[in-house]
Order: sequence, then C-alpha cells, then structure tokens
Amino acid sequence: MDIKNLAEKYSDYIIERRRFFHSIPELSFEEVKTTEEIKRNLESMGIEVETFPDYNGLIGTIRGTHPGKTVMLRADIDALPVEEHTGLSYASTNGNMHACGHDAHISMLLGASKILSAMKEEIKGTVKLLFQSAEESCYGAKYYVEKGVLEGVDAIFGMHIWGTLDAPYFNLEAGNRMASVDNFKITVEGVSSHGSAPHLGKDAVIAASSIIMNIQTIVSRINNPLNPLVVSIGTIKGGKRFNIIANHVEMEGTIRTHSREVRAEIEGHLRNIVENTAKALGCNAQLNYTYYAAPVINEHDHINNIVRNAAVKLYGEESLTPMPKLMGSEDFSYLTEKIPGFYGFIGTRNADKGYIYTNHNDKFTVDESVLHRGAALYAQFAYDFLDEKNK
Repeated sequence: MDIKNLAEKYSDYIIERRRFFHSIPELSFEEVKTTEEIKRNLESMGIEVETFPDYNGLIGTIRGTHPGKTVMLRADIDALPVEEHTGLSYASTNGNMHACGHDAHISMLLGASKILSAMKEEIKGTVKLLFQSAEESCYGAKYYVEKGVLEGVDAIFGMHIWGTLDAPYFNLEAGNRMASVDNFKITVEGVSSHGSAPHLGKDAVIAASSIIMNIQTIVSRINNPLNPLVVSIGTIKGGKRFNIIANHVEMEGTIRTHSREVRAEIEGHLRNIVENTAKALGCNAQLNYTYYAAPVINEHDHINNIVRNAAVKLYGEESLTPMPKLMGSEDFSYLTEKIPGFYGFIGTRNADKGYIYTNHNDKFTVDESVLHRGAALYAQFAYDFLDEKNK
C-alpha cells in the first residue's frame, strides 16, 4: 500500500485528534484522560493495548501477518503548566497547555497507527507504539525501561515538532542532537548576625554569590571550549530580613552537555568549587546532584540511513534540511541507552500563517498541514526497518 497516500487520506483525522488533545492538556504523571482517549482510539483500530496500573501512557502492538523483528515508535503525551494565549477555538482552558507540541506527537503516532493497521497484511514483524508519560519531567521514559517494555525490541524511532524549523521540512541528522540534563541543589549554611555588624556573622548570601560566579569557570576554564556546555542557576532563595545577615541560602540549577565524557566529570568539578568557595568564606555548602537524561545521539549508521531514506522515499531529498544541535534535552535517551534508535525533528514554523512562536511559548502553535507527513514518516520507517531486517 502507498503510505504517502494513506497519510494524506487520514490527514483530517490527525488534525482533529491534535485539536482534541490540545484542548485537554494534562501535566506529567497526570495524563489520565489522555491515556484513556489514546487507548480508545487504538482499540477502535483493532490494536492490542497494554496499560499500567501505577503509571500513565500505554503500549500498542500491531502484529504483522509475517514473522520478523520488532520496531517501536514513540510519542510523548504530557503538557506544561503554561496558561495558553493562542486565541485558538480549541485552546486549553484548564491552566495547562501543550506548549511543547506533544499533542501533535500523539496525533501523528495515531495517524501512523491507522496507516500500519491498514497494512498488517504487508508487515513483516511487529510494531510497538509507545505513548509515553511525563517526558517534561526529564525522566518519564525511565519507568518503561524498568518495566521491560524494550525487551525484544530491535530499534526505536521518535520525533519532535520544532517551532524554529520551517514547515514542512524534516531534520534527520546523524550525531549529537540534544544535550544531557542533570540537575543540582546547593545549600549554603552560614551564621546570622545584625546587618550592621556583618563581621559577627558568616554571610551565606555572599558565599552563594561567589559560588554562582565561580562555577562558571567550569565552562570558561575547565571545559574544552569546543564542547558545548551550560551550567545554569535557575533559583536562589535566602535571607529572612533586610537587616539580618543571612545564614541559609538554597539554589537550584541545571547542567547540559553533548559529551558523555564531560558529563561524567562535571559533578566532581562542581562539588569542589561549591564546597571550597563556601569554606573560604567561613560557610558550609552541600551539593545534591541528580542525573537524568543522557545526550541524544543518532549514532547507529544503519538506522540513520533507514530513517533518511524513508523521508526521501516519501517526499524527496528536498524534504530534508539541516538544523543546529540543541542544548535542550529529551528523555528519549533512556530508551536509546538500551536499544538502537533515532530521534528526528519536523518543522512547524510558517511565518506566512503567523506560526512564529517557539516551543514552550504561551502562543506556540503548529502548521497542521505537516502532521500527516510526520505520521507517514513514522509508518514508513517502521515498514522499511522490518522489511529490510527480513530480507
């Protein structure tokens, strides 16, 4: 069957589904209605569905008529705590928003599910559909890995719509695509005194300020400047009153890098600077460091080629465009740490239609005319991977 034509046939369904899910956004770990609706859609297609008693999201399974390998397609389903200001007729009114575009991911994968269901007689193997909870948490995918859903899966493919990439292009490049994400909390303890007598105290605010400045030397003097690295403090809370030397400060931050090797070294550098900077100023500081998602790296040449060739087969070489790698992160890497995979992007920016806002913006929306193309690429990759593996 012709996947491109099937995708166009189901375009209205894909757009309608996107608008429905856009109107009912649910936050990470809270996607109850979203999961129920996805389940209803898949079961109406005759697709087997596996849900989890203690977690949202689900797994759909399409078994081809012919035996073979197993491939997984993944879409994330959670929204953000953003009040929507798009003015759309189907805009969210519950205080949350699909500001990152996961509503589009759901609808594209549902479209691919319809395409592949219609092709069951031609499929050589099994297609699994992962509708994943809590990507925005940085670790939502970890649950599924621990539940063993990747057992027996030979490859996985995921995509993200992107607000700075022009519609309707695909970005399907090899190598580093997104950075790791590790978060930290720094607690500084000093000694309070009257603001008029700072010499009688140990100022935790001064120590915290010095730590903030000093940790940037990790980027500027310890890290190789050819390696992208970000060390950012996002929150700082301390002090009780304008005329009291603060004895307690808490800070939270995040670290992003594309290098697995640099990532392994950062905690030690950070801890050394935090503890010793505070000590030099008569304070004590504690670092609590948490590892989340690793870098997303398209490092399997064979799978890279199947994805790119699938796009070319559907829409020609002209459908592909380059895009710089990103310092943002994706917990898709929890999945590709276990099995080979590929992560791509599809552009939804269209200035002529006014779609100019980036992901996570309260006015972010997408050029819906590209959604059927995403569904087609999901389906074409799955079909081609299984077909190639059985030759």
